[in-house]
Amino acid sequence: MLITGNDQPTIQHTITKLQDTFSLKEPKPLSLFLGIRISHMPNGIFLDQQQYAHDILNSSGFLNCKPILTPSTTAFSLEAASAALSITPTHYRQLAGSLQYLTITRPDIAFATNQLCQHMHDPQPIHLKRLKRLLRYIKGTISYGLPLIRSRLILQSYVDADWATDQTDRKSISGFCTFLGHNLISWSVKKQVTVARSSIEVEYRALASATSDVLWLRRLLVDFDAAQTSPTNIFCDNISAMTLANNPVFHARTKHIEIDYHFIIHHIRSKEISVEHIHSADQPADILTKSLSVTRFQELRSKLTIVPNDGAFAGGCKQPSSCAHDTFHLTAAAPLT
Repeated sequence: MLITGNDQPTIQHTITKLQDTFSLKEPKPLSLFLGIRISHMPNGIFLDQQQYAHDILNSSGFLNCKPILTPSTTAFSLEAASAALSITPTHYRQLAGSLQYLTITRPDIAFATNQLCQHMHDPQPIHLKRLKRLLRYIKGTISYGLPLIRSRLILQSYVDADWATDQTDRKSISGFCTFLGHNLISWSVKKQVTVARSSIEVEYRALASATSDVLWLRRLLVDFDAAQTSPTNIFCDNISAMTLANNPVFHARTKHIEIDYHFIIHHIRSKEISVEHIHSADQPADILTKSLSVTRFQELRSKLTIVPNDGAFAGGCKQPSSCAHDTFHLTAAAPLT
């Protein structure tokens, strides 16, 4: 349990009442919570899962592998991996699930992990090859995480989509990321459930998903006494989708878009959100929808504020082993071959 707030007497009273019934340990300062390491900085905190990533690499036999610069690549094809590569479905599912938990502080691997999780029912050699590449990327970026720093509590979101990206079923990928001030607080990578017939439809559905997340966050911030007094900007790089959202004049080419996505215009008119244009080159959500080149990937990773914990932060653990007593440990499994 993590209890936080700005009323220290009330917090201490709650802890005292809990101690009357339960046996509690109260670590001060807080350094670890559910496998997430918390390093204290002068202007905030830094969150990473270095020990958890270390355990994943150790259980898979990739602790001493050669690092790589990106978690996925467009160079893979269905024929790229040799059928001779051995794969244990149970171990594949275990690693894919573990990597999904790692995305709590590592949104840079969210797209690659999403791709792996789509094939847990029947993993093939090509999927094993992609899994190995992702593990090699984690090895080279094991100290990376998310900083949370003091900044203005202004909510803004970025949304993008990749049309018909899956060559097997031609379904598209939606992705969005939401910032509170300078801090990344919410993100999503999801394969759309239906096949879209146009790029406008894909972007519009992604915009609807981002709108739903923003509305929930706005209501949550009201509970935190940080209500948003102005519309939340949602940045989209598709002008046609923006035009449709602001003026939904439907004709033969847009009649097939489901009615439940048309609530966007209502929230625009009620001044809860505002859809703004952003150039594709400046769109940070692009990292959540597709494989990218090394230069482009590293540029967008920095835009998402994913940086390494270089040991300069005061109050945090310096070595992964120092937190080994309080982190998740994976069940022992045979290394990948």
